Parts: sequence; structure tokens; C-alpha cells
Amino acid sequence: MGEAVRARALELGFDRIAIGPAERPEHGAAFERWLDAGYAGEMGYLERTRADRLDPARLLPGCRSVVAAAVSYNHEASATGAEGPTVGRECAPTAKQKIARYARGRDYHDVLKPRLGALGEYIREAAGGDVTSRAAVDTSAVLERDLAARAGLGWIGKNTNLLTPSLGSYFFIGVVLTTAELTFDERQPDRCGTCTACLDACPTGAFVEPYILDARRCISYLTIEHRGDVPGELRAGIGEWLFGCDVCQDVCPWNRKAEPGHEPALEPSAALGPLEALLDLDDQAFRARFRGTALARTKRAGLLRNAALVLGNRGDRRAVGALTRALDDHDDVVRRAAAWALDRLAAP
Repeated sequence: MGEAVRARALELGFDRIAIGPAERPEHGAAFERWLDAGYAGEMGYLERTRADRLDPARLLPGCRSVVAAAVSYNHEASATGAEGPTVGRECAPTAKQKIARYARGRDYHDVLKPRLGALGEYIREAAGGDVTSRAAVDTSAVLERDLAARAGLGWIGKNTNLLTPSLGSYFFIGVVLTTAELTFDERQPDRCGTCTACLDACPTGAFVEPYILDARRCISYLTIEHRGDVPGELRAGIGEWLFGCDVCQDVCPWNRKAEPGHEPALEPSAALGPLEALLDLDDQAFRARFRGTALARTKRAGLLRNAALVLGNRGDRRAVGALTRALDDHDDVVRRAAAWALDRLAAP
């Protein structure tokens, strides 16, 4: 039955598939130490769901197997295209600013969830009896990266991303937990070797050591999950990253030869438009503009804060007008980011 499940997964549009045991996560103890050290920052949901993440059976009682699936989002060769980053359908091309590759198209949850659900239904029907399945992306209380590595989908790299020889790390992970007993794949060895390119390249020094990331210093965390002011000592390190960061992936040798993505639903959309225009968006305009995209995750205040910081880092005084208007924004986080950017632009 395992081969039939693999074939069905490929039919559904997944690029890679692996099947493993529904065991307690191998790195569960490391995950707890990471939480206890405070490296999760403000992501309190990880602490609240700690116990659930340490046991897949809490998500699906009686589960025996995990089907881990990957879909590549490697649709571009660089952080920005010739016409700037891409997201949203109503924006004209403009100057470059950096958006993480995964966030340049549709919200990946809307792409993966239906397919994972269909795969789970296929397993239930093929296995018969009282078999049950449950699909999960990163919104469920499951350590999907750990389970995927155990299944043989790839290995966890020093940058804490899951890596495969063919896809690099530019792919989304989804899992299907099932009570069916399936044939398991072999695990993949860690192929990072002595390479430290990802650790050395991080602009904000977010890696405590290989395989351990302090999210509180990570540009992806700061521009997406963090809701308040970005710490002053880290603002310059953000550079021109408006949303997320791909530095530790872009420098990885495995990503230099990663296969391109083929999923049309994840193709980048139209160009974002000038950052100065983002600073003029009210709440309603923000929701309309970014609904159905990953950029909605950071909410209006977060994205405008990020835009102000990028404008300050860019050093282009043509942004002074937009930043000055942002000093009157109704959100104090946006106001403080704009003030910092103006001070930076005024510096000799």
C-alpha cells in the first residue's frame, strides 16, 4: 500500500513523499531546551502546545504512520526579480525590496491543506476498516519537520531547515498522520558536513550554534512574528528584507542546484509596488491588498514598520515625505519605526 500512497501523492501535485513511523519526535528534548532558553521569543503558542507537539498520538490517537509531503516553491533564482519582489495582483513594478521566496505567491496553506486532506482520504479508503487520518501543515500542534526527517524526506540542516538533495530547502512540508500501518522509507543522512555557510552569512547572528536558532535575532521572526518594536541593535541588520529572509538558504550549496518549482498555484504574483505607498495604507486597504497571501500574517502595523525600517536602511532621501507622514500613523510601532528611519536618513 505504501507505493500506492506515494503514487497518489505525486498525482496530487506533491514533489516528494516519504513515509515513516508516528513516533515521538527524535528532537523533542532539544525542542524543550530551545523553549526553556527563551529562543522562541513571543511565539507563545509553541509553549502552550508543547505537550501536544511531543506526541503525534495527541493529534491523532492510535496513529502508526506519518506521510510527509513536500512541494517546492523555488520559482525564482534570487530574492528579487528584475521588477522587484512579487505579491498581490494590483501593484505596478517598482524598485527592489526583499520578500522571502515562500511568501511571493498564494498563501501556501490554501494550496497544501486540500491536497493533504485528499491524500488522507485516499489512505482511509484504500486501507478500509476503521482507519483514520489527519492532515497537518504548520498550523497544527505537530513537529512536522522532525517527523518528515524521521520519514526520510530529508535531513535537518545547520540552518534548522529541512534539506533534500534534489529540492534543497525551498519547499513546504505537510504531513498526514494515519492509523494505517504503511511501509517506511529509509532515513537520509546529514549531508551538511563541515560547511558553515549558513551560520557565517546570517546578518543578525541568529545562530547560537549549528542547528540552534535564536528566533529573537532572526530576520524572519522579527519581520513576521514579532509584533512590537524591532530591537535597535538589529534594525540595520534587517537591511532591505521587508518580509522574511532567505539568506541562510540562499548561501546553502544544496540550494544552488535545487530543482525549480512546478506548482502554478505558488507562482509569484504581480510586483509589490513602492514601499512609500505601503506607508499610506489604512487597515481596510491593507486587508484588501494582502488577503490570501502570506504577507497578511505580519498585520498592517508589522508590514508598515518593516517598510519604514527598510527605507531607513536604503538611505534614499526621496522617502522622507512618506516617512514624515508616517509619524502621524495611528499605530505607535509604525510611528517609532518612521522616526528611526528619518534619523538614519538625516545622519551624515
